[in-house]
Amino acid sequence: MAKRSSLSFAESAISDLEELIAWFTEQGIPETGRKLVEKVLVQTERLTLYTDSGRVVPEFGMKDLREIISPPFRIVYRREKGKILIVRIWRSERLLKLP
Repeated sequence: MAKRSSLSFAESAISDLEELIAWFTEQGIPETGRKLVEKVLVQTERLTLYTDSGRVVPEFGMKDLREIISPPFRIVYRREKGKILIVRIWRSERLLKLP
């Protein structure tokens, strides 16, 4: 059986999810926000077994900075030995910029 990598979320990714929930709550449809967050969490969980399942982020071309597309989101993560760090969760049409 394949060894699982640990999974963690950067503060930026947590903020992205909190903002998502807040926006849908402001729109009067909080359940939609919760369902989208749940969908994102399911997608990130698979990365613990399949760390290479995402593509290299085109804007940067760094082999350890990858993304999975889960419409309408881009889930950006960094691969490290035995670890996956979720970096950002953005709308899929948005271009990334590193600070």
